[in-house]
Amino acid sequence: MKKVEAIIKPFKLEDVKEALHEVGFEGMTVTEVKGFGRQKGHTEIYRGSEYTVDFLPKVKIEVVVASDRVEAALGAIVKAAKTGKIGDGKVFVSAVESAVRIRTQERDDAAI
Repeated sequence: MKKVEAIIKPFKLEDVKEALHEVGFEGMTVTEVKGFGRQKGHTEIYRGSEYTVDFLPKVKIEVVVASDRVEAALGAIVKAAKTGKIGDGKVFVSAVESAVRIRTQERDDAAI
């Protein structure tokens, strides 16, 4: 099993959700986060004073998938989240040792 974590622009969340659903992924965890990469934030003016916004609003999506379904998840996320502009985000894949569905006590692939 693998955990796929994607950091994307907030307005792309619905597109990514639909794309994952179309390729057979039903569940996900979504968290509102803030951060920056090469984009490094931007400046804004509030009541006549300029200030720097270092941390930009993003959305983190987490999906645990069977190892043989990672490429399908990656492809769906990247295609749906891409705008072609700086700050589109990143996708990380990491190994998951075990999973347990609490209600039924199913384990590993059966639990996801």
